[in-house]
Amino acid sequence: MAIRKIFTDDAECLTKVCREVTKFDKKLSDLIDDMAETMYDAEGVGLAAPQIGILRRVVVIDCGDGLVEMVNPVIISTEGEQGDMEGCLSFPGKSGYVVRPEKVVVRAYDRHGVLYEYKAEGLFARAVMHETDHLDGKVYLRLVTEPPEGFKVNGEDDE
Repeated sequence: MAIRKIFTDDAECLTKVCREVTKFDKKLSDLIDDMAETMYDAEGVGLAAPQIGILRRVVVIDCGDGLVEMVNPVIISTEGEQGDMEGCLSFPGKSGYVVRPEKVVVRAYDRHGVLYEYKAEGLFARAVMHETDHLDGKVYLRLVTEPPEGFKVNGEDDE
């Protein structure tokens, strides 16, 4: 396993649409292992392959319940709405208020080519949407809006 470079800001790989994975082999497993190690080292909750310069549809996410690896993920359905501050390992020091679905159903393969369906809520749903956006060359900064009146960032006080 190796820690890979995370591309930032205006790197071209962050705006490209990724290709589907067609080979479920050792090279893919090594990529997923490297992505997970890179994400944990950077203290993130998700990482998409284009963030390390690989234009393939691969995502890793860990919102605290263990690593989830998704190859060729497809959003099947979304429900509800949640708004919160969001950041990204590819845009260090930046954050913004983003509205995303509260619940998401995503279908994806694991590293061995086994198809799974995940029902994600809350932070996991947010991470799924954020990372799958990366696979289509979309970054969260395009979705940033003004937070609603009364929204508190990181538990800040009114005073």
